[in-house]
Amino acid sequence: MAEQFVNGVSAELLTDARWRKSKHSGAVGNCVEVAPLRNGEIAMRNSRFPSGPALVYTRAEMAAFLAGAKDGEFDDVLN
Repeated sequence: MAEQFVNGVSAELLTDARWRKSKHSGAVGNCVEVAPLRNGEIAMRNSRFPSGPALVYTRAEMAAFLAGAKDGEFDDVLN
């Protein structure tokens, strides 16, 4: 059975995670980082708190979010 991670897990416990951020992120820590996990899920954390909690999503959940973001469905949160 694949290892399962719980939302809010300390990012430090995701020892195999290779975190990356968007090239659009600023240099002052205002970015979100993502990392694929070996069980196929995707973790997300706030770069300002690299040892803080990580949210863990299934591939389907992340695909749905990215599709919505690409379509502009969440643009209103910045207004």
